[in-house]
Amino acid sequence: MPIPRRWAAARARAKLYASLRASLAAAGYLEVETPCLVPAPGMEPHITAFEVPFLPEMDVGRPRPLYLHTSPEYAMKRLLADGSGPIFQVCKVFRNGEVSRTHNPEFSMLELYRPEADQEAVMADLERMLAAADRALDGGGFFTRAPYLRLPVREAFLAAAGIDLERCPDAGALGEAARRSGVAARDTDGYDDIFFRVFLERVEPGLGRDRPTYLTEYPASMAALARLKPGHPEVAERFELYAHGLELANGFSELVDGGEQRRRLLAEQEQRRRTGRTVYPLDEAFLEAVGRMPPSGGVAVGLDRLLILFTRAESIEDVLLFPAHAFL
Repeated sequence: MPIPRRWAAARARAKLYASLRASLAAAGYLEVETPCLVPAPGMEPHITAFEVPFLPEMDVGRPRPLYLHTSPEYAMKRLLADGSGPIFQVCKVFRNGEVSRTHNPEFSMLELYRPEADQEAVMADLERMLAAADRALDGGGFFTRAPYLRLPVREAFLAAAGIDLERCPDAGALGEAARRSGVAARDTDGYDDIFFRVFLERVEPGLGRDRPTYLTEYPASMAALARLKPGHPEVAERFELYAHGLELANGFSELVDGGEQRRRLLAEQEQRRRTGRTVYPLDEAFLEAVGRMPPSGGVAVGLDRLLILFTRAESIEDVLLFPAHAFL
């Protein structure tokens, strides 16, 4: 990256962080720090954590694998369960193997949680925060166009690919619909594999072109750590924020049922086992805390991607002082 552009990106990052912190403090959020080194990373089936061997040199514990966190979610939810109130943090997170125009193995994330709230309250906080950041960075006003558009996943697939997810309850039906739409799908592909292939090829590129867009009502099988929608258990209270075809944030009305959370993590362990990925241990302290959490809303925001948009950069390398190619 040319030197002048490097420092312009660094100054933009400083302005962005200052604006975000000011907005969240004004809204009553407390900034916290949680460990980067953890005994159990996230269990998402398609994310690989960096493993770090712990080799004690004193009489403390035993040698064991630890991991760089892929998200601060587990630790922050333990704080919620202990009565923290609204909290946020700006931190580095780590995901092995992710290098592309919009991915770096080490990247910056804003994560926030608001108790006694749901996804709608968090969306409103996010809109106010991003509008303030847009003004602080002279971003052109795109993120001040509130309220942001809300688009259910089913409607997005119908409009962009002509696929009705309600008529595709399994991998076979979805694969057939994908092939009719011109998207390759093998008979051995799972439902999620086909879903995301259609999504990446047909749906995502058009999201958030005219105004920021929340993609809502994900299929229940993709609920992750979100609760299912009351009265409509076929979808989850999960949203993602898109702008100019770029995913910026992933949020939920949080699941607060410890038994259900354990079942989901065990299912993800099995999925990782079937696909030959490392099977991570369950975080028992997190699972115990889930059942004590108040009803809450939360969201994770990719700060490097926000900077790509605010600075009109071509790639994530343009907003990092030391991108992955500097050491790979």
